[in-house]
Amino acid sequence: MAGFLAGVTAAVHFAALLYIGLGGFLAWRWPRSIFVHVFFAAWGFLVLALPLPCPLTVAEDHLRGLQGLGPLPGGFNEYYIYDVIVPRELLPVAGVVAVGVLAVSYVGAYQRWRSRQDQDVPRRRVRAC
Repeated sequence: MAGFLAGVTAAVHFAALLYIGLGGFLAWRWPRSIFVHVFFAAWGFLVLALPLPCPLTVAEDHLRGLQGLGPLPGGFNEYYIYDVIVPRELLPVAGVVAVGVLAVSYVGAYQRWRSRQDQDVPRRRVRAC
């Protein structure tokens, strides 16, 4: 059972990373979701920038320990992503692309929110004297 749960935890971790990268686009449809996304994006940044443990990595390591396995060597990104999905030499480029995608999603969410605000404001008619 621990092996199954470790796999589910890894899948949820991948889903969280996709949400961190692309979730800003959901705000184009559901503007209030931007607040949840900002939290996830900030948490993801803090986990990368500071020595904060990711709770999903901690959970997966615990479940691996129940199976008699050690923790993920180097953490989730090191084990599953670096040199597996993204070659290590392209990590700086991937980081710049990720920040660019995030910026585009936020700018688009803001523009869509502004256009909705403009549509919701009733236009006043100016009457001639």
